Formats: sequence, structure tokens, C-alpha cells
Amino acid sequence: MEGWVREMEHLFDLEAKVLLWIQENIRNDVLSLFLIFITKLGDLGVIWIALTAVLVICKKTRKKGCVAGVSLALTALVTNLVLKRLVQRTRPYDAIDNLEILVPRLEDFSFPSGHTAVSFGVAVAIYMLFPKKYGYAALALAFLIGLSRLYVGVHYPTDVIGGALTGIVTAVLTVKAGQKWFGIERKQRIVR
Repeated sequence: MEGWVREMEHLFDLEAKVLLWIQENIRNDVLSLFLIFITKLGDLGVIWIALTAVLVICKKTRKKGCVAGVSLALTALVTNLVLKRLVQRTRPYDAIDNLEILVPRLEDFSFPSGHTAVSFGVAVAIYMLFPKKYGYAALALAFLIGLSRLYVGVHYPTDVIGGALTGIVTAVLTVKAGQKWFGIERKQRIVR
């Protein structure tokens, strides 16, 4: 047990150094404007809710949009109602001296990152169900949202990794179930 506690303290120290390094070496006015905008896209899953709503509205993409929407909902539930309450990790700005945040303080727990989880929950579903060009775009946005959470100082690196893994696992399971129940097939890429 003592070794585990030492390893966790070492991990915490390493994560604190990463966040302070980002603050001291990467933050600048232009990048801050961009990444604050990106992180706000993930607030309450707004960008992903809007995207799945568009997919559901269009008859051609309705079933796949429903699967992406279910992935979004399940990921949010698992993250916010189960994992955050189970782990109860303090936000980095409450634990790391001199860490400045670029967005308002949050009231919930830190692990896993809900923004990142929901982003990957939808992006991976899109990647699995739609042509790759849409999947790559969705994954790129999910990745940027995850990075933005570190940049603005509201999550530890393991929060973002945990969120991404939560979203990925939920999406894969949801898409597999959707393919089985609705007979949905992934669109094949045209090879030239």
C-alpha cells in the first residue's frame, strides 16, 4: 500500500509539473483565445449535441445519428453520475500552487474529463459509422477539446486520458450494439 501511495504522489507531482509547464511555456494571447473557444465548444456537450441533432434530423443519417446520440448520453452518464462521484478527484487549480485557470471555476470533480469523454464518445461513433474524412475531423476536434482542458488548467493529464478512454469504450460498445440492433453498416471508403 505504501508503494502505491508513493507512486500516486509521484504521478501527481509529474502532472502538476506538466500543467505548470504549459502555463509558463506554451500559453500566449493568440493560443489562449483559440483554445478557450475550443473548450467552450465542449461546454455541456453543445457542439456534439448539435451535431447529433443534425444527423438525426436528416433521414439519410438518422439511425447513425441516433447511435451517436446514445453514445453521447451514455458517456455523459457514466462520466458524471458514476466515475466522477466514485473517484472524487479535486480540480488541479485547487491543489496546485500558482496554477491559473483561464475559464470560470467548476463545481464538479475532475476525473475523468467530461468534455473529453463526451467528445470522444461522439467522435469515435462518427469515425466508426461514417466515411473516414468525417471521422478524422470529429476525432481532431475531440483531441483539441481534450488538450484545451489541460491548457485552460481545469484538468490533469490523466483526467483527459481517462475521459478519452471512457468515451472510446462507450462509443465502441454503443456502435456495436447499434450495428446489431439496427443493421447499420459503416460506409466503405472508396479505394482508388
